Amino acid sequence: MYPYIRTLLFRFDPERAHALTINLLRLSGAIPPLAALLRYWYKGPARPVNAFGLSFANPIGLAAGYDKDGLGWRGLACLGFGHIEVGTVTPQPQDGNPRPRIFRLPDERALINRMGFPGRGADFLVRQLAVTRPDNLVLGVNIGKNRITPIEEAHRDYISLFQTFSPLADYLAVNVSSPNTVGLRSLQARQNLNQLLGALSAERRSLVGDTSRNIPILVKLAPDLSESELDDALEVILANNMDGVIVSNTTIGREGIQSPLASESGGLSGAPLSNLCTRLVRQVHQKTGGKLPIIGVGGIENANGVQEKLDAGATLVQIYTGLIYEGPGLVKRILQELH
Repeated sequence: MYPYIRTLLFRFDPERAHALTINLLRLSGAIPPLAALLRYWYKGPARPVNAFGLSFANPIGLAAGYDKDGLGWRGLACLGFGHIEVGTVTPQPQDGNPRPRIFRLPDERALINRMGFPGRGADFLVRQLAVTRPDNLVLGVNIGKNRITPIEEAHRDYISLFQTFSPLADYLAVNVSSPNTVGLRSLQARQNLNQLLGALSAERRSLVGDTSRNIPILVKLAPDLSESELDDALEVILANNMDGVIVSNTTIGREGIQSPLASESGGLSGAPLSNLCTRLVRQVHQKTGGKLPIIGVGGIENANGVQEKLDAGATLVQIYTGLIYEGPGLVKRILQELH
């Protein structure tokens, strides 16, 4: 049935269709009988996983970007995900980049977006998360800097968000790899990344001293790093005792894309990233000797895509664009078909 619904949704502007979907999910998650029905429909077999001190009901999560403001996460939790990552959230509200800023590439089963972290800010997301958590759901919060914050002061934004969300989230993901905020990817460079992660590590040590809670911190990397840049980033991540990496964000590359929309600026996601991200997962796994848990993201739309990431060294995976093209039954179908 979803192909018919997708045809209808694809008649709308992508951002408007997404807002409609999020509002439906918000409503679904807020009505207990409807939420219970969705959980029954979309419940897949349990495939428990342990990673960075947390227990996951299954390895499949929802990537950041789908539910930026935490409006639909309770409805999304009814679709069988083992974890959901909300955000990217910034300390202050901001509009993001001018519209249009999302483009569908149906023939390639892909999207291009240049959203630029639009959102209602940290205080709004806090209110959305201050509700009862569904059972067996791991909740992550993806954090990023405001556009107007200079790179040399970016650590202040991340520290502020760490302080705000460490009591509410199961883990935090540090987004230094979106291509849609000017200068953000420079935070992956050795010196900048060391300053940022060093500040977060110190703040976490302070939190542990006060509360005995050692919240996991993950770092989300770009797929467009050179090998030397990747080596530098991983060395800094390990030196600062981060708990894992998310591989990867969207790409600025357009290899193999035939759509006339390929010239649009922004990050490409979806099926064309599958092989690229699998190779990067394997690289990270090999370079770190398997010491660093990896969440594999990019082009996953079936069980084979998940298995490829797991075989390459990922502990968990996340989907986003695949959910748009395959629909709400995707997680259950993957869990049923996994080896």
